[in-house]
Amino acid sequence: MVDVIVKALDAYVWEPYIYNKLPSLLSPHPLLRDFWGIWFLVAVGGGIMYLLFSSLSYFLLYDKSQEKHHLFLKNQKRREMALCAWSIPLMGIITTPIMMLEIHGYSKIHSGLPSGGVPHLIFEIITFILFTDCLIYWIHRGLHHKWVYAYIHKPHHLWKVPTPYASHAFHPIDGYMQAFPYHLYVFMFPLNNWVYLALFLFVNFWTISIHDGDYRLPSSLNLVVNGAAHHTEHHLKFTCNYGQFFTLWDKIGRSYVPPADEEQQNKEVVAEVEKQMKIEPVKETKPVVLRPKEE
Repeated sequence: MVDVIVKALDAYVWEPYIYNKLPSLLSPHPLLRDFWGIWFLVAVGGGIMYLLFSSLSYFLLYDKSQEKHHLFLKNQKRREMALCAWSIPLMGIITTPIMMLEIHGYSKIHSGLPSGGVPHLIFEIITFILFTDCLIYWIHRGLHHKWVYAYIHKPHHLWKVPTPYASHAFHPIDGYMQAFPYHLYVFMFPLNNWVYLALFLFVNFWTISIHDGDYRLPSSLNLVVNGAAHHTEHHLKFTCNYGQFFTLWDKIGRSYVPPADEEQQNKEVVAEVEKQMKIEPVKETKPVVLRPKEE
């Protein structure tokens, strides 16, 4: 599906308005045209999609009382958006080569229904989600290793109490690594091109949703689905709830922490901040009463 969009942009935008106005010697090679078209789609299209749906989530779903949290940063929303404006175009550059391989037929993306019909199509969707959930858990956990965290993943954890605008506020390499399983899947397993596009959109919506502070998840699903409450725990405590969609791999990897109630959460956050800053907690002491010396 990406190849259709890229070809349409090339035929109706780039060719008549840019390439035709260049001297023949400067006319780009077809591969350069593909690179530019895909990068534009990822960087500009992805940036617009991020801003649009993050804003909808912020104004319609986000609990704005969280902005009163003592760990909510000054000008945080603007800083989250600024990081995205810097990182999304760079993520586009390093993601474009693998997408070029996809549109030039090196992946297992297919059009139409598979031979197994709709049941097989549903099977492809389920395996895509399970496969990527597993790999993203281990990649995300690896990004918290002391040799990596400070250089790549720490920018995303500036936001202890994230807003939807933090959803894509990554270091470019961090964003690429966590998105890599989605691309890897289609080189290993068949997937319908329309389903691939739909899942790409779903993944971006999901990434926004786990940063939106909307904790209205049925209690029966809290043990299974890694929702916004779980991911807020991750931002506050750093060493838990690395999963993307489900809690399965956190439970297997012994990193699962159930969402705490607000009062308990605040106590744990203060304790964690004191620990990281190496501040000894203040101990309560009894007042010393001086008595006059008896003659």
